[in-house]
Amino acid sequence: MTVQAIKDQLQDAAHPIAKSFHTGDHFKVLLFGFKKGMKLEDHTAHHPTKLLVLEGEVIYHQPKKDVRLKQFDEIDIPAEVEHSVAALDDSLVLLTQG
Repeated sequence: MTVQAIKDQLQDAAHPIAKSFHTGDHFKVLLFGFKKGMKLEDHTAHHPTKLLVLEGEVIYHQPKKDVRLKQFDEIDIPAEVEHSVAALDDSLVLLTQG
């Protein structure tokens, strides 16, 4: 139901939609939905994070590094490193932190 809720909200959204998928004592799993052209602006994560593309295609950017990720591609995001994510297509990504 979380994925469908994101897709429903994206229809009228101007920014990426994020929802918590699962949380524990030492971890968090988030889902982000993007329409083509949407961007999650520069930010940092306080814990090591893994990004997995479930649908679509995104560009992951951090200083001196741009990585194009398609469905089922993944990347590790170090803690406290500024980065952004931009959608090249309608996309759904899963983030695990902790």
